Amino acid sequence: MVKIRLARRGRKKLAMYDVVVADARAPRDGKFIEKIGTYNPLTNPATIDIKDDRAFHWVMNGAQPSDTVKAMLSYRGILMKKHLQIGVIKGALTQEQADAKLTAWVDSKDAKVLAKRETLAETKQAAAKARREAETKVKEARAEAIRQKAKVAEEAAVAAAAPAPAAAEGEAAPAESAEPQA
Repeated sequence: MVKIRLARRGRKKLAMYDVVVADARAPRDGKFIEKIGTYNPLTNPATIDIKDDRAFHWVMNGAQPSDTVKAMLSYRGILMKKHLQIGVIKGALTQEQADAKLTAWVDSKDAKVLAKRETLAETKQAAAKARREAETKVKEARAEAIRQKAKVAEEAAVAAAAPAPAAAEGEAAPAESAEPQA
C-alpha cells in the first residue's frame, strides 16, 4: 500500500517536514518513492508547498494520505479536486463545471488566507505600537522621578546652606549675653 505522509527534517525544536509518497512499510524518515512538497508548521499560518498536480496524481491512483497530510491536501483543494473529478468520471458534471467550482473554491480559500495574514500583520503592528507607547510612558515616569529627586536634593542643599548662617547667629547671641553676666 502506498501512503502520502510526512518525513521529518530540521534540528531539535525547529522541525520541517517533507511531504513524501512512500510504501506503508518504510520507516518515517526512510526510503520514499517521491517527494511532492514541504510543510513548515512554525510559521503563522503554516507554510504548505505541495506540487498539486503530483499530489492529485497519487491521490487519484489510490495513495492513502495520513491524517495531517489529508488536512493539508484538503486545505490546498486537492481532495476537492478529486471529489469533483470523480463526479466528472461518473457523469454527474462536466469538466468545465468541475473546473469552475474548483476555481471558485480556491479563490475563496485564498481570500481567507490573505485576510488572516493581513489580520496577523495588523495585530503585530498594533502590539509594537502599544509596546513603544508603554516604553515612552515608563521613560517619562523615570525622567519625572529623576527630576523630583534632583529637586528634593536641591531643596535639601539650599536648606542645609540657609540654616548654617542662622545657627551661627544663634550661637553668637548667647555668647554675647553670657559676657555681661560675668
